[in-house]
Order: sequence, then structure tokens, then C-alpha cells
Amino acid sequence: MSDRPQRRASVVDVARRAGVAVGTVSNVLNRPEVVAPATRARVLAAIEELDFVRNGRARELRAGQISTVGALVLDIRNPFFTDVARGVEDRLAEADYTLMLASSDDDPERERKYLRLFEEHGVHGLLVVPTGPDLMPLLASQSRGVRVVVLDAPSSVDELSSVAVDDVAGGRLAAQHLLDQGHRRLVFLNGPHTIRQCADRRAGVDAAVRDAGLDPRDVVSEVPLSTLDAAGGDAAMTALLAEQGPPPAVFCVNDLVAVGVQRALRRAGGTALLSRVAIVGYDDIDVAAELAVPLTTVRQPTHEMGWTAADLLLRDRHAVERVIFEPTLVVRASSQVAGAGAAPG
Repeated sequence: MSDRPQRRASVVDVARRAGVAVGTVSNVLNRPEVVAPATRARVLAAIEELDFVRNGRARELRAGQISTVGALVLDIRNPFFTDVARGVEDRLAEADYTLMLASSDDDPERERKYLRLFEEHGVHGLLVVPTGPDLMPLLASQSRGVRVVVLDAPSSVDELSSVAVDDVAGGRLAAQHLLDQGHRRLVFLNGPHTIRQCADRRAGVDAAVRDAGLDPRDVVSEVPLSTLDAAGGDAAMTALLAEQGPPPAVFCVNDLVAVGVQRALRRAGGTALLSRVAIVGYDDIDVAAELAVPLTTVRQPTHEMGWTAADLLLRDRHAVERVIFEPTLVVRASSQVAGAGAAPG
């Protein structure tokens, strides 16, 4: 028996099997009410026998209508982006559109590659989490007739719609909560400031510290991460423990980093050490509430962000809109540490 894949049945194959014209098969697929019942039954039987699946792409090209949307995020492994993508998918499904999804890995060259590939596939539009402040590649795509919506970042150009969260406000919420617990020394595990979210969250932290009448230079110790995931958080906390012991309070740029921080603390000193360090994350991914010590975190409305971005994409192609969501603080056990502020500076 041959291992070669079986050829996909075509409309011509169905027409031959049913003994009708190709146009009759097309009518059965698109306007079945105009075909006589007996003929329609023969065509449907042939479709089932041949396991025929219509070529939607070819049909779209003939009709001049494209129903595929491309979404490019930083890293689909991050549950934050998975939740955003689900919001996108739910809105597209309402309009019978399909989603193509890819990760840029925060690499501008990889971003440009996928933008080009999406265009070559003839997508209706693009939802893009940009890798940096340069939006010229997105403007170039839109100038070629591909509608673009900037996702998870406010657009810095007049021509592009965008959906984002106020990350300055989110950073402020996290730091204010730790300050309210009595902490006067905060470690911020952050990514590079070339990533807009990282820079904005640090700005929010500094604003909260100044609002408390303190100097960020005295209060905040920012530690750069090797990667913005659990491995990066684990490595950063392991190094901190070796260099200076456990910090009293830690704000993590995202929940995955916080998961790694908890893992490192538990490995080094069990639950006793873990209970000594106040930890706040960012995103409120599903696992945050299920950790051994449930995670206090800044919640982003991920599903609503994705749904709204897709909705903007499907609206009037000449309208430009900017939507900014407000984050909220979700307080759980990880930040409720006895003796806050008692640790030496």
C-alpha cells in the first residue's frame, strides 16, 4: 500500500461522480434551494462518498472576499497572549472569520518575516503586538491595503487603531499595594525598557513611590531578567538569594516570572522562606490563583482586549480608534506577609 497522501477531491470529481455539471455542484454548495431535490441528493451523496471539502481559499479569491485574519504576538507560550488570542478568535468566529497566529519572540526581524508571510497569504487584516516603538513596518502593510490594529500597545501614529492596557497605572497599583503593606524596599524583576510594557510598569512603580513621599532610588532595586518567563524569574531569585538573601518584597513584570520566583524560594527554604517574601505579579493568568501560595497580581482584561481588537479590525476600514483598558489589583495570599517593612534596608 502506498504511503503517498491521497489527492484531495475537487469539485470536478464530485460533478463526475454525481453525473452533473460543475455549476450544479457549485449551486448545491452555495444556493441549494435552486437545485432540484433529486439532483441535490445525488450531489450530496457524491460529496460524502468522496469526502469532499470545499476549497475556501479559492472561493474567497473568486469572490474577492478574504475571511482570514493574522495575529502576531510576542510569545504564544505566555498564557496572557493565549487568553488575548481567544478573545480575538471569539470575535472573528461571530463574523465567520478564521485566525492565523504566530509569535515574533520579540525579534524585529522575525516580526517583519511574519508580516510578509501574512500578506502573502492574503489576510483580511493584521493584529500585531509590536516588538518595539518602530511602527513603520505596520504602516507599510496598511499602505498596501492590509488593515492593521496595534494590540497590547497604544499606537504612536495617527493612521493605526490600537487596543492596550494602561501599564503605568498597573505598575502603580502593584507598588502602591506593597507600600501599603509597610514595605520600603522593593525589588522589581523587569525586562528591557525597549519593551513598552516593561518601561511603563517601571514608570508606574516610580510614580507610586514618589506619591508616598519617597525617592525611587532609595526604594526600588530593578533586576533585569534573562527571559520573561518562569525560568527567568527562578534564575533572578536564585541569584538574589545567593548575593543578599531574601528581599522583603518583589514585584514581577508578569505572572510567569512570579511563578519562577516562588519556585526558587520554595526550593531554597520551603514554605517558611516563601512566606517571608511578599510577591506581586502581573496579568492574572489562570494558574495565579491555583499556586500553593495564591498570587497577588495586576489583572488585565485579556479576553476583552482580544475581542475589541478584532472588532476594530472588522469595522469601517477608514476609522481609527484608540482603546485603553484599566487594570485592576487582585489581592491574594502571596503579598500578605507578617512583619512587612521590618527587613533591613
